[in-house]
Amino acid sequence: MQNNHLFDFTAGETILVNKPFRWTSFDVVNKIRYTAKTHLGIPRLKIGHAGTLDPLATGLLILCTGKHTKLIENYQNLEKEYSGTIRLGASTPSFDLETEIDRHFPFEHITLTDVEKTAEKLSGEIMQIPPVYSAIKIDGRRAFDFARNEEDLKLNARQVHIHSFRIESYNPPDVRFRIICSKGTYIRSIARDLGQLLSSGAHLAALHRDRIGDFSSAEAFDLEALIAMLTQPQ
Repeated sequence: MQNNHLFDFTAGETILVNKPFRWTSFDVVNKIRYTAKTHLGIPRLKIGHAGTLDPLATGLLILCTGKHTKLIENYQNLEKEYSGTIRLGASTPSFDLETEIDRHFPFEHITLTDVEKTAEKLSGEIMQIPPVYSAIKIDGRRAFDFARNEEDLKLNARQVHIHSFRIESYNPPDVRFRIICSKGTYIRSIARDLGQLLSSGAHLAALHRDRIGDFSSAEAFDLEALIAMLTQPQ
């Protein structure tokens, strides 16, 4: 068998990986595909992931190979859990730190109670406008292509379900949070909406995906460790 003894990539595997900071989800897929070709002798590996993470986010990425790629849609439909930091007092076009701060706002008036009450308003079934810097397709083009070319684009609000929005700490201007949500939820949009409802501005300063369904980032491979394992001589 050409595959690493721990995995049968060709037949099908579901592998949990912690996506590194500044890597795209596609970067991770390409790294595994390249490793399979150059070290495991698999010239054309069928592989995909079950839910994109933004480059500045870290955490759980589910990779599926071979026949397990048929499971991707099932995994994508599972609830997600995230933790991170929302920074009040400043906004960015992408709602995170991928773009430069474009406006500053007062935040000194905001208390922990204000933040907690606003989080409650952003819980349950809500209508959410996705970021223009997103991979949503409009007429065959990604929304971020319009944004990067400074073309006007208006995205429609979509219904998402926020099962839980817990404020873990507030050290102004930083809000530490934990969110459990449905498929299709943009945490960057939650950050924007939180700032607006608090009569301020906000952006996502850090994000980690802790869980997808019953799959946990605590059980996932560090990408470097996984690659080292796959390239070990057998």
